[in-house]
Amino acid sequence: MTTVLIFLVIFGLLVFVHEFGHFFVAKKSGVLVREFSIGMGPKLFQTRRKKTSYTIRWLPLGGYVRLAGKDDISTIDPGTNVILVLDEKGKGVRIDASESDILISGIPVQVTKADLVKELTIQGYENGDESKECTYSVDHDATIIDNTGTELSIAPEDTQFQNAKIWQKISTNIAGPLMNIILGFVIFIIWSISTVGPSTTTIARTLEHSPASTVLKKNDQIIAVNGKKVASFEDFSEKVAENKSKKMQVTVKRASGIKTFSLTPKLVKRNSEKVYQIGIFAKSDERFSVKLARGWNMAVNTTGLIFKAVGNLISHFSLNKLSGPVGIYSQTSQVSKFGLSAVVVFLAMISINLGIMNLLPIPGLDGGKLLLNLVELIRGKPIPEEHETAVEIAGVVFLLILIILVTGNDIYRYFIK
Repeated sequence: MTTVLIFLVIFGLLVFVHEFGHFFVAKKSGVLVREFSIGMGPKLFQTRRKKTSYTIRWLPLGGYVRLAGKDDISTIDPGTNVILVLDEKGKGVRIDASESDILISGIPVQVTKADLVKELTIQGYENGDESKECTYSVDHDATIIDNTGTELSIAPEDTQFQNAKIWQKISTNIAGPLMNIILGFVIFIIWSISTVGPSTTTIARTLEHSPASTVLKKNDQIIAVNGKKVASFEDFSEKVAENKSKKMQVTVKRASGIKTFSLTPKLVKRNSEKVYQIGIFAKSDERFSVKLARGWNMAVNTTGLIFKAVGNLISHFSLNKLSGPVGIYSQTSQVSKFGLSAVVVFLAMISINLGIMNLLPIPGLDGGKLLLNLVELIRGKPIPEEHETAVEIAGVVFLLILIILVTGNDIYRYFIK
């Protein structure tokens, strides 16, 4: 149960941050964000603020942002019965098209024609009186209640995403992946600042009955191994591991001067692993600047490794190099055994990975949308709608097939094999 909760928190946070990036930039660009949803499935809670409906849905898996566009406009089919709420000027400000049994105060209208994009009008028969057709003007900021009971702003032409300036489209599409990458960097830095500082080459204490206990002292600074300079504690550990059980020369700097001692690493078991050690505990560097630099470097190194992995995936494709929700769940289960600190680092890595993968120029991903934006920028005019739709459909089909294959492979790898 703990693993499930951790997985839901990780998955939910990553999707929320991603969608918030799209939401924030779209709002700033003047594009109407009709809905910002946390979770999927049936609606649990809804509130409206500044033309956007904020909903919480029953399934705690991700979320989404509904941007006003050609694929998400409010339509009312002829013959639909609606309740139209008018303001003091006689303009429609609220349209209940849900045909539910819940009554709201307004005018019952049987719609014959509705245009909520350009003309902003509704034509129909008031109170079922078919002897006279009435025409109602609809306010630019009116809302409509759809057949799911969700109240959304209508999407007039000037608020739709495809009519935004090209730089607004690019910034909106790139914002989601960028937010994931930024989140990863922030988590790495916060983790680094809040945990013990990096180990130094200065000895804090030695382990009793260890090779180091008889010759090395507290505050000794290790400067070389077998005549080779030691740059960090990690560097020292690697040199010990490479030396194995052979005698080694350890040079230290202490108050009385430079000293060199002969030590033979001891083979011990640690967490079911065999390691060579001389038995020292290093002092940590608790300076804020050092911790900050460590967090930043971890984020940069992780980003570099992910780019390298993506390049390797492209040149030598294998389903085993990809993971979907099932794979991430299994990895979460393994990581959670090592405690909160490991989970936090895992979250940072997954967040950066998600951001970079979403930037791949594959139709259906944000990177695919950015590619179309760049083509539009080069052409100096929008891509024909039918061409853009065909590319997007092909991308979605490709992603669905890939998701099915990756999920099936994850189930086999982690639960069957």
